[in-house]
Amino acid sequence: MTRADFLKSDIPAPVDLPDLDLNGPGRFVNRELSWLGFNWRVLEEAENPRVPLLERLRFLSISATNLDEFYTVRVAGLRELTREGHTGAAADGLTPSEQLSLIDEDARKLMGRQQAILDQLQKDMRDEGLIVLQRDELSEDDIAYLADVFLHKVFPVLSPLAVDPAHPFPFIPNMGFSLALTLERKRDKHSLMALLPIPQQIDRFLRLPSPDGTVRFLPLEDLLLLNIDRLFPGYRLKGSCSFRVLRDSDLEVEEEAEDLVREFETALKRRRRGEVVRMKISANAPALLRSVIMRELHVTGDEVVEVEGLIGISDLKELVIDDRPDLLWPSFSPRVPERVQDHDGDMFAAIRQKDMLLHHPYETFDMVVRFLEQAAHDPDVVAIKQTLYRTSKDSPIVAALCDAAEDGKSVTALVELKARFDEAANIRQSRRLERSGAHVVYGFVDWKTHAKISTVVRREGDQLVTYTHYGTGNYHPITAKIYTDLSFFTCDPSLGRDATKVFNYLSGYALPESLENLKISPHWMKDFLLEQFEAEAEHARAGRPAQIWAKMNSLIDPEIIDGLYKASQAGVKIDLVIRGICGIRPGVKGLSENIRVKSIVGRYLEHSRIVCFGNGHGLPSKKARVFMSSADWMGRNLSRRVETLVEITNPTVKAQIVSQIMAANLADQAQSWVMKPDGHFDRAQIEEGEFAFNCHRFFMENPSLSGRGSAGAKDVPVLTHDAD
Repeated sequence: MTRADFLKSDIPAPVDLPDLDLNGPGRFVNRELSWLGFNWRVLEEAENPRVPLLERLRFLSISATNLDEFYTVRVAGLRELTREGHTGAAADGLTPSEQLSLIDEDARKLMGRQQAILDQLQKDMRDEGLIVLQRDELSEDDIAYLADVFLHKVFPVLSPLAVDPAHPFPFIPNMGFSLALTLERKRDKHSLMALLPIPQQIDRFLRLPSPDGTVRFLPLEDLLLLNIDRLFPGYRLKGSCSFRVLRDSDLEVEEEAEDLVREFETALKRRRRGEVVRMKISANAPALLRSVIMRELHVTGDEVVEVEGLIGISDLKELVIDDRPDLLWPSFSPRVPERVQDHDGDMFAAIRQKDMLLHHPYETFDMVVRFLEQAAHDPDVVAIKQTLYRTSKDSPIVAALCDAAEDGKSVTALVELKARFDEAANIRQSRRLERSGAHVVYGFVDWKTHAKISTVVRREGDQLVTYTHYGTGNYHPITAKIYTDLSFFTCDPSLGRDATKVFNYLSGYALPESLENLKISPHWMKDFLLEQFEAEAEHARAGRPAQIWAKMNSLIDPEIIDGLYKASQAGVKIDLVIRGICGIRPGVKGLSENIRVKSIVGRYLEHSRIVCFGNGHGLPSKKARVFMSSADWMGRNLSRRVETLVEITNPTVKAQIVSQIMAANLADQAQSWVMKPDGHFDRAQIEEGEFAFNCHRFFMENPSLSGRGSAGAKDVPVLTHDAD
C-alpha cells in the first residue's frame, strides 16, 4: 500500500461553519462530551457483527466500567464545582452546570442503549447455548443444587441488615450493590425493611451444571431472593429492588503532608466514603423503598437512574468464558524478537548489537520483564533505577527489583502514589521494595510522575555501560497483553545520561540543566512541541513539504490545539490518530482544513504516543524527526506531570515507527472512525465485500523492523516508502 492509497481514504472535505467564531471558545470540543463520544464508540463495538459474540459482550462491559469511572472522577469534580458556585467556563465556553446537564442527557441515552444491546446479546447467546437464567426457568434439580451452593459458598459471607430505629441505615461503599427488601412477619404481619449487601468477593454470575452441553448462569441477586426465608426466618417477601451507588472517588491530599504514604492511606479511606454522585435503582422499585434509599443516601432525583434491566453491566465480563473459543478473538501468541533469539535470550547482547523497539502486544512484554530479571541476577550489574506508575498485583518487575536489592545491587524505585485507583496497590509495592533494601522515592507532591523509564548500569571491562528502556505504557504485564505500546531499548550513552538526570531530578529535585535527546514536562515539552509546529509552518510558507503525524490517547490542551490550527492555516498537512478525547475540530475552512482526525477502536486498546515531523521533507522521510512519549497532549500531562518525549535517531527504529506503525494506523479502515467538524465520529465506510485494512491484523502477522535477527534477511512489510 502506498502513501497515496492510505491518505486518500476517508478524508472528509473541509466544511464552512458560518456560525462558528474561529477565534472563540467554539473552536474547541468539550472534553467531557468528547469522552462520552469515545465511550459510544466502545459501546458500538458491542453491536459490530465483525466482532465475535463474547468479545461484543466484553465491549459492553468495558463501556459500563468506563462510565462508572467517568462519574466517580469527572462528573464528581464538575458536581463539586457547581455546588461551590463556580460559574467559570471551560476552554470550550461551557460552565460546570451546563456540562453536567449535557452529560446527564447523553449518559442516560448511553445507559439506555447498553440495556437494549444487552437484550440482543442475550438472545444471540441463547442461540449459542449461553444462557443467563431467570428464576422461573430453574428446574427442581437446579434449585436443589443452588441450595447447597447458597449454604456453603454464599451464606457465610452475607450480612442481612434490618433498617429500623434500632438499626440505622448502613453505609454503602463506592460501587456497592445491594438488595432492598420489604418483609412481613408471618405470625403478626409486622413489616420490616432490610438491606442485603451483595458481597463483591463472590462472582456475580453463578454457573450451573448443564448435562445438555449448554452453559447456564444465574445472577447472584436471584439466588439471594430464592433464599430469603433462610436469611429472614419467619418473614415473607413483600417487595424488593436492587440499587448500586457510585461515590466521589477523587483524592485530596494535603500539600504539606509530612509522610506522603500515610496521607494517601488516609485519603483512600475518604474515597470509600465520598458523596454519592449517581445511583442506579430498579425501575419497578416500591415507592417506599425508593424514597428511603434516596433520603438516607442524600441523593437527588437527577442523580438517580432507573434501570429496566440489569444493574451492574460491568460485571458481564464474568460471562466471557474461555471454554467457548469459537466466540472469542482467535488466539494470538506475542512474538519474541528474532534478535533476542539469536542471542539465546540475552537482552543485553541484543541491545548492544543495535537499538531495538518492541511493539506490544505483538512483541511480548516478557522481554521487558526479562531485561530486569536478567539485570537482577547478573553479577556485572551494579545499579537499577525504575519508575512504577501502574503494575500488576504480583508484579514480576517488582519481584526482580527486590531480588536485585537483596543481592546487594543499588536499586532505586520511583513509585507514583497518585496513580488513580492504583494508589493502594502502589503503597503495598513500595512497602515490599523497602523491606528488600531498595531506595523508594515518591516524586513530587504536586505532580504525578508518569514517565516510563528503566536504567540498568552494567560493568563491562573497565567501563560502566547504561542500558535504558523508555516506554509509552505502564510496567504492567497484564495490561500489556491488550494495550498497544512501544518499548525502546538502547545503550546509547546520551540517552542513558538523560535517563539518569531525570532519575536524579525525581529523587533529589535537581532540575537537569540540559538534556541531549529528551524533553520532559512540565518544563520543556510543551514549548518544544509548539516550536516544532511553527517549524513545520515555516516549511509550508517556504513552499517545502510540511507534515505532522501524531498518535495518542487524548488531545485537549488549548495551546497545543491552537498551535495545530496555526500550522494547518500555514499549509501543514496534519494527520492525528486520537483514540479517546479530542478537543480539536478538523476540516473547518479557515481554521483546520488541513487537519484529519481518526480514532481506532478494536481488538487492542491503542495506547502508544508518537509524533513525527516532516522537517521540510514531508512524511515519510529519512530526514523526519520522530519521537515517542509517555504523554498525551492534555494540560495535566504537559503542565502537571513528569513525562518524557524521546527523540528516535536510529534509522531502523525511525522507519519502524513511521513506515510500519504510523502508516498502518493511518491506513486502517476496519476499526476506524473519522472525526467530523462538529466533534462526532463516523465509522469508516466499507462496502459489502470490500477489503478493509486492519492495522491490528497487520501487526499480528508481520514482525517489527528493529527486532529482526539473522532470520530477518527476508523482507519485512512496510506500508510507505521514503518520500526522498
